[in-house]
Amino acid sequence: MANTAIPNRPEAPAGAGVSAAGPAAGEAPASYEAAVAELEGLVAKMEGGALSLEDSLSAYRRGSQLVSYCQQQLEKVEQQVRVLDGEVLKPLATDEDDA
Repeated sequence: MANTAIPNRPEAPAGAGVSAAGPAAGEAPASYEAAVAELEGLVAKMEGGALSLEDSLSAYRRGSQLVSYCQQQLEKVEQQVRVLDGEVLKPLATDEDDA
């Protein structure tokens, strides 16, 4: 199966939709806050209705990536909090425990 292209589907030019949707798809955000800000911008553009169909699709894809990134970051932080809570909330050793 050498040809993996989908028939009757025009290929988008390189960089198509990137300007309307923000950074290139797959590019990791600098931080959780940057991802949320970019996601909010994408939502505003999409709700504004000024994007073409292709740009809307690109924005949706990027938004899905950003949501996934944010979920992963929140899970990491939640795990770190669990570890910290486990260390902080350990009962303190008393003199009676040593006897």
